[in-house]
Parts: sequence; structure tokens; C-alpha cells
Amino acid sequence: IPGAVVLVARDGKVVHFETVGKMDLQASKPMEPAPLFRISSQTTPLPSTAIMMLYEEGRFQLDDPISRYLPMFKDTRVYAGGTAEKYDTVAAKSPITFKQLLTHTSGLTYGFTGSPVSAIYQAAKFDFQTEEGTLWSMMERLAKLPLLAQPGTEWNYSVSTDVLGALVETISGMGFDKFLKTRIFDPLGRTD
Repeated sequence: IPGAVVLVARDGKVVHFETVGKMDLQASKPMEPAPLFRISSQTTPLPSTAIMMLYEEGRFQLDDPISRYLPMFKDTRVYAGGTAEKYDTVAAKSPITFKQLLTHTSGLTYGFTGSPVSAIYQAAKFDFQTEEGTLWSMMERLAKLPLLAQPGTEWNYSVSTDVLGALVETISGMGFDKFLKTRIFDPLGRTD
């Protein structure tokens, strides 16, 4: 990597802080101590943090089925063969749980992985980055698409994180963006 910032804290005290390398290789600009980085998938921990805050408040259990809060996931189906246009499914053997969403073992996937279900997402024009509507309406569309695997059986990096965001909204009664702002960003003094 061209450059990095390393900070290690223990018991609330910084024990190591160092900048390494360059912020800009062409200009040979050294790394600054407090830069803003663009790093892919770094929003992924936010829904997990938010849902675990609600878990700590006793609002649900990790092995609870998510369909208790998002009923559209009650009768999920799992891909069993075919093409994106014509495919077979079987009933899920067990419901998707919070723990499975947190560990990416829910059976969900992304539309860019190259899997058969990824092709189904693409054929359905389902993509959270371009999807319009509310998180609830997106969940209704997602729940109609098949899972890539039986819940709890395979790890697949997936839209599980997005489903966690919808669960945060449903359980907290607060918009996901508002929950993040009031419960995580504001208390941490994060304005970027």
C-alpha cells in the first residue's frame, strides 16, 4: 500500500501512533496524521454496530428469525438450479437469523459475484446502490429472490448488511440514517 496511519490505544490511552508512506505517490507527499480515506466496504461495520447496540438493549436474540421483524422473509426460497430467466427453488430448511446476517451465512449474495443467484439479481435489476424506495420496499423485493444457499450453511459476502439496516429501522422505530447519526456518529463527534 502507498501509505497508512497506525494508532493503537489501550485503556483509553494512545500507546502507538505512526504515519507511514505517502498520501500521494506522484507528488511524493508524505502521509498526514489525520487524512480522510476512501476505503471500500468500510460502511459494513455500521449496521452491525447498530444492530448489536439494539441486541445489548435486549430487543432481540441472535438466533431469532428475522421474519419476526421483516415478515417478507417468512417463506424464503433457495436456488436449486436453472438460469436467471427460468430457475427452480426449494423451501429454506430454516429461517434466516440475526447471527447469520452478521456472519454472512444467511444465504443472501450480491449481484456482482458471478453466482447463478447473482445473475438472478441482475435479471431482476435488483441493486441496493440504484434501488429506489424505502428500505422496507427494498426488503420486499429482495425477499422474493432466491437465496444462494440454505441459511447457516455457507459464507457469502452479501446484502446481509443492508438487511441489518432495515432491521435497525424496524426495531428502533427510527430511520437508519437518524439512528446512525444520533446513536453512533454524534456521540463519537464524527462529522465527516
